[in-house]
Amino acid sequence: MQFSAPLKSNSKKVMLLGSGELGKEVAIEAQRLGLEVVAVDKYEGAPAHLVATSHHVVDMQDEEALLEIIRHEKPDYILPEVEAISISALFKAEAEGFNVIPNAEAVNKTMNRKNIRRFAAEELGLKTGPYKFVKTRAEMEVAGTEMGYPCVVKPVMSSSGHGQSVMKSAADLDASWETAKEARGDASELIVEAFVDFDYEITMLTVRNGKETVFCEPIGHQQKDGDYIYSWQPAIMTPLAKERAEEIALKVTDGLGGRGLFGVELFIKGDEVYFSEVSPRPHDTGMVTLITQSQSEFALHLRAVLGLPLGFTFYGDGASAAFKSTKDSYAPVVDVDNSLFSDNSYVRVFGKPESHKGRRMAVALVFDEVEKALEQAKTLITKIKDA
Repeated sequence: MQFSAPLKSNSKKVMLLGSGELGKEVAIEAQRLGLEVVAVDKYEGAPAHLVATSHHVVDMQDEEALLEIIRHEKPDYILPEVEAISISALFKAEAEGFNVIPNAEAVNKTMNRKNIRRFAAEELGLKTGPYKFVKTRAEMEVAGTEMGYPCVVKPVMSSSGHGQSVMKSAADLDASWETAKEARGDASELIVEAFVDFDYEITMLTVRNGKETVFCEPIGHQQKDGDYIYSWQPAIMTPLAKERAEEIALKVTDGLGGRGLFGVELFIKGDEVYFSEVSPRPHDTGMVTLITQSQSEFALHLRAVLGLPLGFTFYGDGASAAFKSTKDSYAPVVDVDNSLFSDNSYVRVFGKPESHKGRRMAVALVFDEVEKALEQAKTLITKIKDA
């Protein structure tokens, strides 16, 4: 494959729709290959803006505004990095010949929990927990009774756990309804899910380049309010559970098609595997691959998009821990203890221009045997503070 340089008439151009910490790592990998990177987000100073060749600030749910930027920049590849994007703009861009990764229909299915759950459960026949879609509080109350308590409530479209809550009893109806309605994204419809009795949950990073599909070692993770706080790789699984997880991930990604990396989220109960969700892009729990693999999930995503070989070396076990801010600030400072920079650990600060309570601002990474790495990551994350 031939590589050029940015800002030339023959440049290969990648457009990121969403420029957070995951997009930032994708931009860095693209720059390493001489690609021109255009980072788009709804606010100025987003992490990927800081490392891109150029950037734009726009409401990405505004179809005409987004299409105007796409037509102006004429990217070779459009990489959606968040859910809150005008899907109609992506379909129109694709119809005009632009290459949406993995494809507009895959983004349409995965950005909306209703679409992907029906696709997985009803079209592909994958095992999932019981669920029901609701639009009103009264419907949610009925669904809660049918699903049984505890149950999980999520907007059909949101990211990083925003708007998600657990209803432990009918007394939580009002709080869960308000939480869902305050989420960014489309909260006009909600999904109420029966609480799956699982032993643990994993992310199966699955990579397609049009010729082959490869899997990273499964990633275990722990969530709070629908957003990850710790992840580790590899997740300890039985051989049969791992085999079934890969089979489900392959079936889902084959069904969606296209190129790129997919984060397939699964629930594991013994040897049984249940489908949960899938993201057609690098996954937050996959930040652990920055320390465990020769090619991180971000590098593999770019390789797949470009149709390059997907070989990589798994260096060894590791863990990650997310640091979330505890206060609001327009000039945030992340105070990192020097002990995080050691022979087997380091921290990545995202450089977000504003902080607010619960916003992810940095990640600690540890390279060691899984149990030791996770224990160390949990300790190290307490040594990061808001200054």
